[in-house]
Amino acid sequence: MNNKNFQTFFDCGSSKVRAGVFNRDDESESFYTESNFFTDHSNLEKEIQKIIIFLEKYTNEYINSINLMIDSPKMLSIGISVSKKLDGSKLKQANIQFLIQEAKQQILKYYTDYNIIHIIINNYKINNIDYTYLPDEKNCHFVSLDILFICLPNEFILNFKNIFSKSSILIDQIICSCYAKAINYKNNLNLNEYVSFIDVGFNKTSIISCFNNKVLSLDFLPIGGNHITKDISKILKINLEQSEKIKLNFDKNEKFLDDNFSPETLQEIIFARTEEILELCAKSVKSNPLMIGDFKMVLMGDGSKILDNGYMNKISFTSEVDFIEETKEDICQSGFKLGNGINKQEVVMVPKKQTKLGFFEKFFHFFK
Repeated sequence: MNNKNFQTFFDCGSSKVRAGVFNRDDESESFYTESNFFTDHSNLEKEIQKIIIFLEKYTNEYINSINLMIDSPKMLSIGISVSKKLDGSKLKQANIQFLIQEAKQQILKYYTDYNIIHIIINNYKINNIDYTYLPDEKNCHFVSLDILFICLPNEFILNFKNIFSKSSILIDQIICSCYAKAINYKNNLNLNEYVSFIDVGFNKTSIISCFNNKVLSLDFLPIGGNHITKDISKILKINLEQSEKIKLNFDKNEKFLDDNFSPETLQEIIFARTEEILELCAKSVKSNPLMIGDFKMVLMGDGSKILDNGYMNKISFTSEVDFIEETKEDICQSGFKLGNGINKQEVVMVPKKQTKLGFFEKFFHFFK
């Protein structure tokens, strides 16, 4: 049986797997599930298999393909500018497609171990005038593009392809999870100021900076919530499993604590590392010349759940910080909206429906 009634999105994190199915004919009909928390990555395949079986039972359909949402500490964002002189005639999509293809080939040439996941056009400069989106009917003597590429290691992607192929499942498209979430939350909250979404994961922290409708930059730090767990384990001389349990319950029930250390000691350990993560994120944001003046920081991700507005006064940090309490529904819907919506900044490299196309169209479908 073909998986034709439902579209499936898997968000595969380092410590949890989430999935959502969406009815193709009725978007209001959706269903979500998630795995238990895990630290042993050898359990990833087993958790994915459990969810596949569960979703197939729920939808009464075999899953033939999925849309994969992933992040990695080794993820890269690469900015590049390309330009071309023209003869003053009307600017055509073919001119833009040529520049994007040229930029893409440069990325593939110098980053041979990486796969391009997203291509985001941050700015069009036409005859020295900046545009957020490609304008219609413009006579052009000179055009340049500022492009942001989001890339993931080939080996990392291949691992997931192999896992799903064991269940005869293909991957339709790969989506950068933190990027999809930032776009969704920015639109939902109607944020038109300088804002940086800080996605604190298990082993990495992603920083997605935006202004109005532009994604200005993405940065990735190889530090996350697991580093807090390791700090607790090292200082209190307990195993990682105990440390994770204490971290997640440090404000709820003191029975997790041994008599040899106090709640105050535990808070000092947790908040010291949290301050470090926030300071590194702020340093990354401020280093971007496109981020001008004050900015808001919005924390998201499982690694940020140890903080809420009640504990912000425990942190020595000056910038304005808000929190998003994410759910599995929020995360899967972010991928669904990005995968199926219209994002005028992004170039869609692979068409969702394979048809016979011209040379450039095989690579680029603009805003459809």
